[in-house]
Amino acid sequence: MNSYGDPSSARGRAQYPGANGDSGPADDPYQRPSWDDPGAARRSSDGDRGGWPANQGRAGGASARASVSGGAPSGRATPPGRASADGGWAAPVSPASGSASVGSASVGSAAPGRARVGGRAGVGSASVPDAPGSGGGYGAGRASAGRASVGTASVSGGGANGSAGRARVGRAVVPVSPAGPGGPDDPNGPGRRGRRGGGDLDPAAQKRAKKRKRVNMLIAAFAVFIMLAGGGVVAATWYSTNVPMPDQLPLPLATTIYAANKKNIVAKLGDENRQIVTSKQIPAHVQRAVAAAEDRNFYRHDGVDYVGIARAAWNNFTGGSKQGASTITQQYARNAYENLQDDSYQRKVKEAILASKLNDQFDKDEIMQHYLNTIYFGRGAYGIEIAALTYFNKSASKLTVAEGAVLAAVIKQPQIDTSTGHKGFDPADNPEEAKGRWEYVLNGMVEEKWLTPEERAKTAYPKIQPRKSANEAFGVKTPRGNVVNYVKAEMAERGLCTLGPATPTKVDCSSALRDGGYKITTTIDWKMQTEAENAAQRKKGSPIYDEPKNLMSALVSVEPKSGKVLAYYGGDSGADYDYAGLNTDGAGTVSGGHPPGSSFKVYTLAAAINEKISIDSIWDARPFTVKGTKIKVQNAGRDVTKTCDQACTLKESTIKSYNVPFYHLTEKIGADKVLSMARQAGVRTMWETKDNPPKWHDLTKEKPEELAPEPFFNVVAYGQYPITVLDHANGLATLANGGVYNKAHFIQLIEQQDPETGQWKKIGGAKADPKQRISKDVADEVTSVLKNIPKDNNGNLEGREEAGKTGTWEYNQTDDNAHAWMVGYTPQVATAVWVGSKDPKKPQIKTKGGANIGGSGLPAEIWRKYMSKALAGKDAMSLPDSKDIGDKEAGNGKKKETPPPVDPNAGGGNPGGNNPGGNNPICQGPNPPPLICPGNGGNPGGDGPGGEDPDNPPGPDEGGGGRGGDG
Repeated sequence: MNSYGDPSSARGRAQYPGANGDSGPADDPYQRPSWDDPGAARRSSDGDRGGWPANQGRAGGASARASVSGGAPSGRATPPGRASADGGWAAPVSPASGSASVGSASVGSAAPGRARVGGRAGVGSASVPDAPGSGGGYGAGRASAGRASVGTASVSGGGANGSAGRARVGRAVVPVSPAGPGGPDDPNGPGRRGRRGGGDLDPAAQKRAKKRKRVNMLIAAFAVFIMLAGGGVVAATWYSTNVPMPDQLPLPLATTIYAANKKNIVAKLGDENRQIVTSKQIPAHVQRAVAAAEDRNFYRHDGVDYVGIARAAWNNFTGGSKQGASTITQQYARNAYENLQDDSYQRKVKEAILASKLNDQFDKDEIMQHYLNTIYFGRGAYGIEIAALTYFNKSASKLTVAEGAVLAAVIKQPQIDTSTGHKGFDPADNPEEAKGRWEYVLNGMVEEKWLTPEERAKTAYPKIQPRKSANEAFGVKTPRGNVVNYVKAEMAERGLCTLGPATPTKVDCSSALRDGGYKITTTIDWKMQTEAENAAQRKKGSPIYDEPKNLMSALVSVEPKSGKVLAYYGGDSGADYDYAGLNTDGAGTVSGGHPPGSSFKVYTLAAAINEKISIDSIWDARPFTVKGTKIKVQNAGRDVTKTCDQACTLKESTIKSYNVPFYHLTEKIGADKVLSMARQAGVRTMWETKDNPPKWHDLTKEKPEELAPEPFFNVVAYGQYPITVLDHANGLATLANGGVYNKAHFIQLIEQQDPETGQWKKIGGAKADPKQRISKDVADEVTSVLKNIPKDNNGNLEGREEAGKTGTWEYNQTDDNAHAWMVGYTPQVATAVWVGSKDPKKPQIKTKGGANIGGSGLPAEIWRKYMSKALAGKDAMSLPDSKDIGDKEAGNGKKKETPPPVDPNAGGGNPGGNNPGGNNPICQGPNPPPLICPGNGGNPGGDGPGGEDPDNPPGPDEGGGGRGGDG
């Protein structure tokens, strides 16, 4: 029986996939592209998994020469004589350095020859007469090979049961299998049968014997040729190769980024999805199942099984199906060492040498551990731990005997072989053969006495998870992928890697995440992230679902008390443009901001209150043109003459979103004060709008007074200059937290796996650094105004108080809108929503009905849908009221003149076009003349609100305006 798999199988060893397992070539910076892995294509279709090359010639047999020739593992010497002890076949082995000569050794006299290493000695011949066997036969006796070092390898003779000689290259043990059943006439193997008795062979037998002799001589000649061609490889390999041990190998480890619950996966990064486990974490029955499937002599041989090699080689050289003869140790060596990926005899030699060295330095449990952490199991799973999770949704430590046998059976061919069409042994692809191989594994365990027949009889085929790639969350091509970019940036801030090119002392962050084996717990609340995607992503049930295809939304949610980013949606793929945060192109251009429009007034209002200006101060809201410029400051087409006109309070101007008072306010206190307040709240980046591409500024590194009024003019008051959705959410969180700033962050905990122990080491965690950047009185006063807005702008949350502000910015000084916002908060959650266009050829944002989209439209719908779900189950908390602070006389407006009270008993009161009405003394009489005194009573006329509800601003809250236009 073939110890390395079903002997009748035409398939070979376990296969290895491409650069990213089942999912094909890598497509993001956290995975190597397929061209970076020269063996990827070969691994995906190499049916032999390291088997001997088919039809490469024959060696050994009837030749009276002992050959040490090229290609086979460990430097094996063929026992001399007509019938070699391993069945008439001599594996070609690269000779020791210097081509050691093998002296002649007569079996009859048992005079040992001497093998010497060095110089250019030729390959000596060992003259070996027929060894007399029992009954006059030959070649049927048992011969064994012991140990000897290079330079003193003796080739000695013996009788039929005597020693066939000892040869060893370096420390490679060279066992020689006993002769016996399995010759050319025996279907079970290549060995040649000896003559029975002392009689002569019949003519037909003699003819066959002569033919075999000629064939064997040709094989031997070919073996000598291989030996000469590969001269010096064995010794050179052994003595010159400094073999790194498994704990020194850079085994690729995938990085997994988790949500805050440490359960749901935000993303996986790396070439190979792998987690290290120790032998103690792998049940013994799982390890034995793997040995039963792949190498039943594993616990008996010294790393290289020459019996299996001979069997496989005979099959290959005689034209049978290509078979592998690699032990588990050799398979591990081939997979772990990059220079063992070709399919050649030299590779076989080196593979065997490495396997022997590994066997010398590690016990079987350690070798099995390294193997099971390295091997590919299909479905994108590398190593036993990920395989157990992928196939059975449990850790390897919890696998049953039946489950372990399924995984062991998969190793031989885990996926479809495109070259042969065989479906492999994944139960999802090939259930019948997968179960047959599962039974083969269990039967092997019984044969090796690792499982009793009774236990075998009770073992049922287990339930397997539906096919689902372990790489499903690999990479960043998901809505959660943008989180990875912030994780990378925060790792760089902690000094774990560099965002630029790698240095001699620091790896670049993409490589660190790809190969570093990190487990990173983020701040993302999985429930809230799901609700954010449901509300903002174009999917069924979302407000944006059936709207025009050019529309795009972004949403960021931050916890005010900590700065944790709870939910982040910047697009459908982290490999594409991030509409919620920063983007940097190949030229180093930074983009990602959107004009916030009137939603930015929250910071202008805070700056005013901080400068001791009351929310009840009076301001002139009439449109005007800035002196000395062409800048027109207006109120999005609203006729303030019908409302507050020259007497608009700062509170009313905020609620109704009038722009003109905010321009006057900023002119009074200075645009730098507005910039400073935004920066203190958490706005870190702002873009100019006069250049293309727009120039960006880091507000944390540049002083506000150096940025205003140039390049950031007074129109900063109502949001002309772009900022990111993330920054805006962070700024709102600061206001919600009473002015205490917590930097928005994504990383909660970083752990890294120790490749030696499999244990996780804590590398770093979140560091709270709250700062009272804005006075609590200022923040609370702003909140007291903003809590009046959502109820009139489609953002009201049932049963809760919430503060909010809408904002809109026009497209290129037209009546069409290009950006719309809704931002707001409760004490527990602050959220910013933006809606714009992702199509540069169609920048206007309109509903499917053709209407302009303003902040109180689609953005408010998305905000309300998300916040209602995100806050479900959380306590309703009240928001602060105004404390009536600041100077009420600070504004530039005029107070309304209050008309004198009218006596209710007095007639008239309506001036009636200069008609004195009730003030005429004639009309005071008992019978006033009707022409002079037309009716009793009247109303103030002209002073009414013109049919507008002062608490319900008409239409969208903002419109166009350009530089100095409407925010």
